[in-house]
Amino acid sequence: MAVEEAKYESEPEELNRILSGDLVKDEKPRGNQSSDEQLTGKQEFPAFPYEPYSIQIDFMNALFHFLDKGGVSMLESPTGTGKSLSIICSALQWLIDRKEKGGNNSASDKVVDDESEPDWIRNFTVTDKTIRNNNKTLRKHAKEKRVHQAFFGGDFDARKEGEVSVRKHEAEAGEVNEQEFCLEEYESEEDSSSKRKPVGGGFYSSSSEDDKECSNDEEEEEEEGGLKVFYCSRTHSQLSQFVKELRKTVFAQKNNVVCLGSRKNMCINEDVLKLGNVGRINERCLDLQKKKTSLVSKKKKLGTNVRGGRTKASCRCPMLRKHSLQREFKDKVFQQEAMDIEDLVQLGREMRTCPYYGSRRVAPAADLIILPYQSLLSKSSRESLGLNLKNNVVIIDEAHNLADTLLSMHDAKITMSQLVDVHSSIENYLGRFQNVLGAGNRRYIQTLLILIRALLKPLATSDGNLNSGNSGLDTGNPSKSKPCGGCSMAINDFLFSLNIDNINLVKLLAYIKQSNIIHKVSGYGERVAMLQNDPAPHEEMSKLTSFRAFSDMLVALTHNNGDGRIIVSKSTSGQQGGYIKYVMLTGAKLFAEVVDEAHAVILAGGTLQPIEETRERLFPWLPSNQLQFFSCNHIVPPESIMPIAVSHGPSGRSFDFSHSSRSSTEMIQELGLLMSNLVALVPEGVIVFFSSFEYETQVHTAWTNSGILRRIMKKKRVFREPRRNTEVEAVLRDYKEAIESGRGAIMLAVVGGKVSEGINFSDSMCRCVVMVGLPYPSPSDIELLERIKHIEGLGDSESSKPCLTLVDDSYYSGDVQAGFGVLRSCRRRGKEYYENLCMKAVNQSIGRAIRHAKDYSAILLVDARYANDPSKKTSHPSSKLPKWIKDHLIYSTKGYGDVHRLLHQFFKHKNVEEKSS
Repeated sequence: MAVEEAKYESEPEELNRILSGDLVKDEKPRGNQSSDEQLTGKQEFPAFPYEPYSIQIDFMNALFHFLDKGGVSMLESPTGTGKSLSIICSALQWLIDRKEKGGNNSASDKVVDDESEPDWIRNFTVTDKTIRNNNKTLRKHAKEKRVHQAFFGGDFDARKEGEVSVRKHEAEAGEVNEQEFCLEEYESEEDSSSKRKPVGGGFYSSSSEDDKECSNDEEEEEEEGGLKVFYCSRTHSQLSQFVKELRKTVFAQKNNVVCLGSRKNMCINEDVLKLGNVGRINERCLDLQKKKTSLVSKKKKLGTNVRGGRTKASCRCPMLRKHSLQREFKDKVFQQEAMDIEDLVQLGREMRTCPYYGSRRVAPAADLIILPYQSLLSKSSRESLGLNLKNNVVIIDEAHNLADTLLSMHDAKITMSQLVDVHSSIENYLGRFQNVLGAGNRRYIQTLLILIRALLKPLATSDGNLNSGNSGLDTGNPSKSKPCGGCSMAINDFLFSLNIDNINLVKLLAYIKQSNIIHKVSGYGERVAMLQNDPAPHEEMSKLTSFRAFSDMLVALTHNNGDGRIIVSKSTSGQQGGYIKYVMLTGAKLFAEVVDEAHAVILAGGTLQPIEETRERLFPWLPSNQLQFFSCNHIVPPESIMPIAVSHGPSGRSFDFSHSSRSSTEMIQELGLLMSNLVALVPEGVIVFFSSFEYETQVHTAWTNSGILRRIMKKKRVFREPRRNTEVEAVLRDYKEAIESGRGAIMLAVVGGKVSEGINFSDSMCRCVVMVGLPYPSPSDIELLERIKHIEGLGDSESSKPCLTLVDDSYYSGDVQAGFGVLRSCRRRGKEYYENLCMKAVNQSIGRAIRHAKDYSAILLVDARYANDPSKKTSHPSSKLPKWIKDHLIYSTKGYGDVHRLLHQFFKHKNVEEKSS
């Protein structure tokens, strides 16, 4: 599934520039290493731009050793300890050392082998390749001629010569050039498909091939740069931050470096960018390069009343017309120091050439390739980008949620409205072209229609019963159905229930890929709609988007029965009317594709524990004693943090932010009283994390009505994290200005939002971080419960079979208490996974506060559950806190008075230190 651009929105580097400076900002410029260090015999890292701390030296040595040894390794270093800089200096030093040891023998050997071949063999190879290309062209020409004669009769070659005038006449007449959309003859599977290995992904596979075609068209073969390091992280802003750290070292000039990003972040064609939606941008980009027809033909395609500029761009993307500029782009990238995505985009604009394809052209010769998760972890994305992991190094940063991220990339979902759209499009297409389609095409198209009708049956909402229409899906009592509910089934059970288990989905996918039916049918439908002056479809509902969702679902249905679950939701709210979703549950096979090829795979992050859960989910074949793991403490001294479990508020009420109590007026008011006291006590910036946007809105509304918010604003300005990513930058800028003005500010943020990950709140930006409650994910989420059931069964002899049932595997109403019932049924693994999800989110959020050795901050964990004695419980939230916090956490106080006194002393002491320094 080519999902390289599906989920990651643009996160400009300015988000971190707005708030904090360098990651390791207090170190002195590096001098000579001490004699003691030289005598230890450990690896030296002269590129480190400062005098490194001991934990940074330990981290770099551990990484260097793991790279030498190869295999899978995990390195844990708390946020704010200079992890990125340590990775750069160790990994790239290892890369240079390894290349120097290896020399250039392999390259010279290759040349000798080539020259040892007789001339007639090399000439024969070239001639044979030319013959194959010529034969391919002749076959294509013959098929075009047959299709033309079927439609129009007459001489095909004569028509080719007068093509422009004919198309111009058709455009003026408002007709559809139907030959363009007619499928070529398709050979039977016995003669053709069985001899060709289908590429999983249907739509995406053809997209990947389109990617290769448009990036390699008229280009010479790119040279491979030998051993490489692939560095990937979750977001574009984190990649930009990594490049910023790289520029502090000599490696930025010494190594060839390139960043790869999504089309949405790197496209400079304004006509494409204005589409906004990631999927539409991808589709339009590929379409511009696939349709290399004449100007008049394109004008006809878009309609007669089209601006000249758009018609010109539609002929072929103007940013890719000159291949010489793409070669020049590559040269300029390597001539300059490491460039991040914003730099590449700026260079592309200046040169008027595409930075997206330009950066891909650079990749084969690069030493260090910096890219998002999806581009590396998705096999089809790697193939379309031409990335070869064989014997190279893969470093995956921010790997605390790697397993869930990897699985979500391979989910598939199609709505009822999308199924209806696909069905009507294919039906209309078949009605128009049936007389000219061959038997093979007609048979497969009829099969597609049968399959779509079957998938629509369980989504019928006429009587609220999934069993209507003999769908075979039993929901129990339909009167208890709720819009948010769903039905969970194994793949085979789902196929049997719809009576489509006899359809060969692998051959059907091969047909979709090889016949290009998706582009033919969707293109024909959109062209007809355009010429009929139908209103433009919503960007999320284009026909190609619907076909892509359908193709993804077919791929999902070909997975092994135990790899995932099918969820059927009959939601009656909104326009979509329900959906079918495949939830991937096991990531071991997906991750093995990376591990098997690479020399070394490094997982790095601030909080990676519990490592056993990660091992069981991603590489269960690796024995625990063979997993290489390194963890270090924080560089911040203990006296620079004040972590307190706050169990009671100023009025003495116990804090309980569990699901059943957090919405009570008393609990929200008690939290407001706490914040009213804190803003008067804590200097500069305060960040408060809530479990969700909905709860933050509820609290903010209650504080506004009660007058508490007005009391808080008398001491500090109040800011709220916006839901829209595009608005985050402006809010952070205002937040910083309020603090620098001397008034101070408080930020109401959300766990899992932009503020909680990838943004550094160093120094005055966060003198106190408040975590409200324990942010457990909602147990009403059926997808979450399926993952919990699967994880609970890991290690069992029948792990493919869920050990828990979810309302008898029939209809799940979305009831929270039913979800808690499933959790209570778990023995160990499922409960631990649920708790780990919560505490990883807590750790990621509170880690925003301490960013360097001289930073300081108070950390308040507001809930009585944090204050319970961990020695009395087998599982306790505080036991999953980072060691540098857990070792100094004040578990219990006599009341809020103690909390107030501790905070007062802490900030008074820090204020004296700052004045004396």
